[in-house]
Amino acid sequence: MGRKRDIFVAALILLIAWECAALLLNSMALPQPWAVLINFSSKLANGSLVDDLAVSTFRALAGIFLALATAVPLGLVIGSEENIGKRVSPFIYLLYPIPHVVLLPLIIILFSIGNFSKIFLIALIVFFQILVTTRDGARNIHRNYFHSMKTLGATRLQIYRHVILPATIPKILTAMWISVGTSMAILFFVESFATTTGLGYIIMDSWGRADYVSLYTDISSMALLGFLLYLLLDRIEQHICRWVTNH
Repeated sequence: MGRKRDIFVAALILLIAWECAALLLNSMALPQPWAVLINFSSKLANGSLVDDLAVSTFRALAGIFLALATAVPLGLVIGSEENIGKRVSPFIYLLYPIPHVVLLPLIIILFSIGNFSKIFLIALIVFFQILVTTRDGARNIHRNYFHSMKTLGATRLQIYRHVILPATIPKILTAMWISVGTSMAILFFVESFATTTGLGYIIMDSWGRADYVSLYTDISSMALLGFLLYLLLDRIEQHICRWVTNH
């Protein structure tokens, strides 16, 4: 309850700061929050925002889950198997620093302008964040745990299941927290390019029409989506990893 109260107070302070800034600047480029709230409610009521919000949610979640499903197993293997790690790590060293957002035109050429190209770019960028963090978490597990399990007759699969994966879950969750913010930034980028749906598109459309109330409404909608993903991740963390300190 105390944490919920703190979040509510922080949100209230931000709204008050926004209202004060809008009154001081007295500019159409910074509308008051109540005007944005009314516009947000109106767009939800008439359904004009719902479809774009749903599309963006799908793209973000699909990209994150695709990255998670591929990066975690690979990261566990690279971090735990020394021989495999030595062979794969140079490729990670070379590929990780590349600014992957510049690959969007190539991805669109290969996969067209549909949903998959956008999901793929989100997954590609988030993939390396999760991969490196998972690899480091698995690599830092003390080898005595492996020896103890082998002494008890555990198979390699059982060692992964009962030692390596549980020990790296906190690191994976940390990577997921970072990835949510990254996925929102990439989501805006991919939806502002070669598409006519999604929150990124309507943000750029409102900006182009100089409709500042709608612009702030759309930006707030994307911020709300990121916040809801944070809440979802927080619930998952509390369920599977109760010993991790709350963010």
